[in-house]
Amino acid sequence: MKTKKIWFFLILLLPFGIVRADEGMWFLMHIDRLNHRDMQKMGLQLTSEEIYSVNHSSLKDAIVQFDGGCTAEIVSKDGLVLTNHHCGYGAIAELSTPEHDYLTNGFWAANRQEELKPKSLSVRFFVRMDDVSKRILEKVNDNMGEMERERVINQEIALIQQENDEGGKYVVSVKSFYNGNEYYYFVYQDYNDVRLVGTPPNSIGKFGGDTDNWEWPRHTGDFSLFRVYADQEGNPAEYNASNIPLKPKYHLPISLKGFQENNFAMILGYPGRTNRWMPAAGIDQNVNYAYPAWVESSKIGMDNMKKHMDSNQKVKLEYASKYAQVANYWKNRQGMIDALKQHETAKAKREAEATFNEWANKKGNKARYGDVVETINNYYQQTNEQSRHDNYLIGMLRSSTFAALPYALGSALKMYAGSNTAKRAEMLPQLKAEIASQYNQLYLPLEQDVLIAELNLYARKAKNGGLAPMVASVAEKNKGDFSNFVKEAFAQSIFSAKEKIETFLANPNGALLDEDPLFLLSSDLMTRYRATDESQKKAADDFQRAFRLMVEGMRKANPKKVYYPDANSTLRLTYGKVTALPTDPRNDAKENYYTTLKGTIAKYKPKDDEFDLPQKLIDLYEAEDFGRYADPAGYMPVNFLTNNDITGGNSGSPVINGDGQLIGIAFDGNIEAMAGDVIFDHQLQRTINVDIRYVLFLIDKFAGAKHIVDEMTIIQ
Repeated sequence: MKTKKIWFFLILLLPFGIVRADEGMWFLMHIDRLNHRDMQKMGLQLTSEEIYSVNHSSLKDAIVQFDGGCTAEIVSKDGLVLTNHHCGYGAIAELSTPEHDYLTNGFWAANRQEELKPKSLSVRFFVRMDDVSKRILEKVNDNMGEMERERVINQEIALIQQENDEGGKYVVSVKSFYNGNEYYYFVYQDYNDVRLVGTPPNSIGKFGGDTDNWEWPRHTGDFSLFRVYADQEGNPAEYNASNIPLKPKYHLPISLKGFQENNFAMILGYPGRTNRWMPAAGIDQNVNYAYPAWVESSKIGMDNMKKHMDSNQKVKLEYASKYAQVANYWKNRQGMIDALKQHETAKAKREAEATFNEWANKKGNKARYGDVVETINNYYQQTNEQSRHDNYLIGMLRSSTFAALPYALGSALKMYAGSNTAKRAEMLPQLKAEIASQYNQLYLPLEQDVLIAELNLYARKAKNGGLAPMVASVAEKNKGDFSNFVKEAFAQSIFSAKEKIETFLANPNGALLDEDPLFLLSSDLMTRYRATDESQKKAADDFQRAFRLMVEGMRKANPKKVYYPDANSTLRLTYGKVTALPTDPRNDAKENYYTTLKGTIAKYKPKDDEFDLPQKLIDLYEAEDFGRYADPAGYMPVNFLTNNDITGGNSGSPVINGDGQLIGIAFDGNIEAMAGDVIFDHQLQRTINVDIRYVLFLIDKFAGAKHIVDEMTIIQ
């Protein structure tokens, strides 16, 4: 039994026990010391300096964070950016109108002058990073409470940022790792003039829709193309017609040679968040309280959006991005519930925690670590119902614009109403711009239905966590049905129409806001969302300290083990191989690590929202007109699998072969391993990628935009 416990301790509780090539999201500055030899054995031909260098151009200079939530790669000397279709989805939807429906029909700029500028889109280049753990941790001590500790650390972080931003030239971010046991700073440079170059139609870029999302076999052309622009000297600049395409330090060459199973594959990107250190009680909370609430709230929001989107093409375009975001996490969270239950992850971690607790209560360890596990378990027990409540409320805030907008806008309007004439004149242009932005694509019948459904659900299901007071009162008076309340609120509120708010700006009266029903409702919801009493603050502080000490203790108990930090939207490298899943009769490919255009056509359903296809793609398939992009075996490749360790934020990340050449774009994980944010499944966890040959085939043969391919560096 003791041997079994030790095994669980090393493999399941720790985020990294025995070094495995497929698991791990690694810092680039540590590649040479921790990973390079292992990567060479697997097929890497590059030096560590060619991957990450501060003084010379390297792979890292071609990798950008895209619009704050995805990854992209530079693929030409003229700043061409390749990412996922779903990463560019919001920008493409914003640029689309019923007359010029780029989301539905696709778009390909014939020249630089035709490239389209969304209102707000940026990319972030990584410049360098460094370890400041010693400097920061020297400023704190064990006698500090967590709030004081955080205050002192934030003061030092501000100094580090100021020392390294070179007078505002760079953005500097200091991040905590291993739950506050290490700190690194990251230096970035942001470019805000980013323009749409090309996108396939929705029927290719989002082929399979929600049905195929997180599923394999997959047949999706999930890519889009943008370009970064700079001023005449190559520096970041806001949009200007005189800006020129950025000349990047490095761009990725593209391989048409293809690959085989077990070929080396690495991914560089910006994974959003993993929780591989999460305790058993935290997993139980997510599976039984938090995630079910998230799933239910998301689904009811989606259903009420979709009934309006299906009947109105303009509304469909305006809400496409929001719906896609809600739908993605809806399926993700349900997959997490199923996978965590199936793998009995909480049970395994609980056994491992018992072993850690034995070590923690030994002489010499007890004073510091003895109460860690108990404190963590008590915290989750105290917050289970709160977690359920918060996720119903968060689901409402994600789905319903009017759950949060009146509060945010109303606070600014109150300040405006209470200001003198000069101050109002100063505030007015910004307020008008914000109002125009917020109300530009709002459809009130949809918004009313979403808010009614979300309030009904919240009032019915989140009671044990303590409802927002106004919601509780209205629910009691109306037997839990918010239909009449919401309709009357929209009729009376100044927030229900842009014109009403503009009338308010012309004749500001703060007293009107104090009686405005949508402002009062939104304020009630946001106040409840942010509410914490002293006992909750104390419990959270105790938990944060215990969690930090648990991570510290685990690493101290196993000093020879190699660890990787949890993802937190910083640039990481993960490496592994092209790896199949067990044979699947749904896949026509000879080996279940790739899919083909034949399989895409087999899924075709005319006029189906998820599985329709353009006739031209079908014609190209029937004529076998694949150009130079076909596999040597004769088929047109579409998607493929690797065993790289990724998560949300890696969408759009480049998949790179051992020679440093682009072979694909990561866009999804597989449903069988949805517990991957908490524990890595070495047998089943896969990354689903678009084959770069399919991307180029679509640009060249399908779209007739060969000029875009011609500016790339192609390796035959």
